[in-house]
Amino acid sequence: MADQDLDAADAHEEIVRLEERAEKLDAKIESCRKLILASRIAIVGGLVVLFAMLIGVIRSDLGFTAASVASLLGGFVGWGSSSSTAKEAAKEIAAVEARRAALIDRINPRVVS
Repeated sequence: MADQDLDAADAHEEIVRLEERAEKLDAKIESCRKLILASRIAIVGGLVVLFAMLIGVIRSDLGFTAASVASLLGGFVGWGSSSSTAKEAAKEIAAVEARRAALIDRINPRVVS
C-alpha cells in the first residue's frame, strides 16, 4: 500500500508539472499568434506601398521601395517562423495532455458523489 501511495504522489507531482508545461506552451502559442498578426500587417503594408508606387499615388523612391521590400520579406519570414513554432507547440501540448491523461488513469482516482 505504501508503494501505491508513493507512486500516486509521484504521479500527482508529474501531473502538476505537465499542467504547468501546458500553460507555458499555451502562452507561447498566443505569443506566436500576435507575431503572425504583426507579420501579416507588415506584408500588407509593404504591398500597399509598392502598389501605391506602381499606380503613381506615391512618388517612386528607392527608400520607399527598399522599405516595402524589407517589410514584405520580414513579414514572410516572421509569419513562417511563428507559424512553425506554434505548430510545434501545439504538437507538444497534445503529447503533454496524452501523458497527463495516462498518469491520471494510472492513479485510478475514485469518483466522489
